[in-house]
Amino acid sequence: MPTADHPRPARATIRDVAAQAGVSIKTVSRVLNAERYVGAEARSRVEAAVAALGFRPNAAARSLAGRRSFQIALVCDNPSPYYVYEMQSGVRDRCESDGVRMIAQPYDRESGGLLADVAGLIATTPLDGLILTPPACDDAALLALLAERGVRIVRVSPGGEGAGAAVFIDNRAGAAATVAHLAALGHARIAFVTGHPSYAASAARWQGCRDGLAEAGLPYDPALVREGRYDFASGASAAAELLALAEPPSAIFAANDASAAGVLAEAHRRGVAVPRALSVAGFGDDALAAYVWPPLTTVRQPTRRLGYEAADLLLAQADERRELAFELIVRESTARVT
Repeated sequence: MPTADHPRPARATIRDVAAQAGVSIKTVSRVLNAERYVGAEARSRVEAAVAALGFRPNAAARSLAGRRSFQIALVCDNPSPYYVYEMQSGVRDRCESDGVRMIAQPYDRESGGLLADVAGLIATTPLDGLILTPPACDDAALLALLAERGVRIVRVSPGGEGAGAAVFIDNRAGAAATVAHLAALGHARIAFVTGHPSYAASAARWQGCRDGLAEAGLPYDPALVREGRYDFASGASAAAELLALAEPPSAIFAANDASAAGVLAEAHRRGVAVPRALSVAGFGDDALAAYVWPPLTTVRQPTRRLGYEAADLLLAQADERRELAFELIVRESTARVT
C-alpha cells in the first residue's frame, strides 16, 4: 500500500512508451488502436515497450481520441450454464488481447423484457457494438431497434442466411451426422427430443434428424419425437414417454447435452441399460457430456471459439459470415444393436 515514504509508482504514459520504442506518440496510438499502416518493426517495438513498462491505455482517453468506447456487450441467455460460460470466455479472450472490456447483459427469454433491457443498456452505456446469441439474435423487434440506433452487431448461430456479420456451425448437418452414426450401429427406431422452440438451431437440428433418417433409408415417425426445452427436466420427461411406448426406441437423440443427460437419468431410473438396451446421443459437447455415465456421444459445438470469432468480427468491423466446423464425438453412450 502506498505511503508518504513509499508513494505509488508513477503509471507509464503513452509518452513513455513512445520514448522507449523510439517512435512517435501517433505511431503508439495507431498500434494501440489496431490501425493499419504501421510497419512490422515499429509495431514490434511498441508492443515490447508496452509489455516492459506495464502500460495500460486509459479507456476514456482512447474513447475520446478515436470515438470508440472500447467496450462491447454480450447479450446471452441459454438454459445451459456451460454454454453461457464458454461463450463469455471466448468473447473475453478476444477482447483482452485488444484491451477491450466485455459487458455481459443477461436476460430472461421468458420474461419479455429483452427489448427494454437492451434499449436501457445502449442508452446508458457507451458501446462499440453488441454480440447477440440465440434466441436474441433472431428477435425481429430487437434487430429493428439496433438498426435504427445504428448499433453494430454480430449474431451467433442466427436462423437463415440474413445479413451482416455472423458466426455459426451447420446444426442441420451435425444432427444428420448423429443419426447416420446411430443408423450405422443398426438402430432403426431412433427417437428425437427437440430443442427449445424459440431457438433457430432447434428447427435445424430437427430437420437434420429427418435428413439423417432419409439418408439411412429409415422412415420418419412423428410418434418418436418429443418436444424438449434444452434442459434436464424436459429430457427426462421425454424419455419417460418414449420408453413407455409399446415399441420403445432403441436410440434417443436429444437436441442438446442437458436434455440427453435427462434421458440417461430416466433410463437409469427404469433400469434400462445404456448402451446395451438403449443408445443415447446429445449435441453441444458441454462439460457434463464427459462426466455423465456413460460418457455421452455428442456433436462438439465449439462454443468458446464461436464467442472468440464473434468478438473478432465485431472488433474488426467486418460483415462476413464465418462457419466453424463441428465434430461428432463418439463415446460409450452409443453401441451397436445386439
